Amino acid sequence: MDRSRFVALAFAAFGLVFLSFLLRGVARLVAPYGVAVAVSAPVLVAAAGLLAALVGLALLDVTGISPLE
Repeated sequence: MDRSRFVALAFAAFGLVFLSFLLRGVARLVAPYGVAVAVSAPVLVAAAGLLAALVGLALLDVTGISPLE
């Protein structure tokens, strides 16, 4: 993976976090809190998974095991 792809995925992860909060806020306008959380949770979990994978890739790069190109 090249560095520009890594940065693009990092921006995508933060965009997913923002989208999760946006979904929760909009859903709170039309539905109860539990429904709003249920709507936004999958997006937030996807963002957390992507961020965890990116942290793992960054650690592999820092240690020299699998450098980013």
